[in-house]
Amino acid sequence: MITPIVFIGLGAGIALAAIMTLLFGVYTIGPTERGVLTTFGRAPRLKGTVGSDPELAPLLTPEELPRYDFPLIHVVKPGGPYFKWPWQRLYRIDMTIQTTDIIWDPDVQQNTIEAVTKDNLTISLTGQIRWKPCERNLYGYLFGVARPRAHVMGYFISVLRDRIATFHSQAGDVSVDGISINDLRKNLSSINQFMEVACKKTAARYGIELEAALITTIDPPADVDDALASINTTQNQVAAAISQARADADQKLTMAEQAVQIARNMADADAAPILELGRTLSAIHAQGGQPALDSYLRNALLPLREKASQTVINP
Repeated sequence: MITPIVFIGLGAGIALAAIMTLLFGVYTIGPTERGVLTTFGRAPRLKGTVGSDPELAPLLTPEELPRYDFPLIHVVKPGGPYFKWPWQRLYRIDMTIQTTDIIWDPDVQQNTIEAVTKDNLTISLTGQIRWKPCERNLYGYLFGVARPRAHVMGYFISVLRDRIATFHSQAGDVSVDGISINDLRKNLSSINQFMEVACKKTAARYGIELEAALITTIDPPADVDDALASINTTQNQVAAAISQARADADQKLTMAEQAVQIARNMADADAAPILELGRTLSAIHAQGGQPALDSYLRNALLPLREKASQTVINP
């Protein structure tokens, strides 16, 4: 026989379960967050996979696609309140841009990243990457790999070391032959741009979008730093001397051009009256013929004859 105490206990249990469900079953998603709700460990799938996504599929090669062909899953957008059952689990993903030093490694403590240049010089690198989870591939970020940030950092370092080992200055760069670290330092911005493009596929592989690569310092070994500094100083002195010589030559050329222009202007000024007189005589001859021209010449000679007469009479 069921006693009233049993009914009271059963009612209290049901009420407690309802209260716990309301307390822990209602949730909201912040404006900078996304949510993934799993039921017994399974995330709700959408139609299609990474291989059919128009933005993610082109990032993978045919060899990579079978390994990273993750399913597309339903993402809970910001808002709420939403409800979940006790057997469901909510994953909150911070979608803001995050910054990580390239020296970060969950298993190794290190101050710099080492890489080998094309002339077998071991250099040290420091810098940062800016990244955020890829909303279109949150399955890869949450379930595809155990530690997505560690994977994307390892991939970034691998690509960076390969770039350092094969880097050469572009045509037109002024550099010292055989000193690749000079080329690397002068082309630091282009290296960062290359890394941003080369690491775009991390969105499809690990569910992480690389926003920016910021390699900030490239340092040679201490035993060759002084030698490289001397080489750079000499190179700068040579470049400064060449620039000064070019400036002096340009100045002298400008002065010579100005002198030529002044001489040309003076010659034009001297020739202008003669040319004008020639045009006047031509016009007189054209209108009156030889008689008019002879009459003009007689009139033009009168002042000269008067001066000559005065010179003779008044010695």
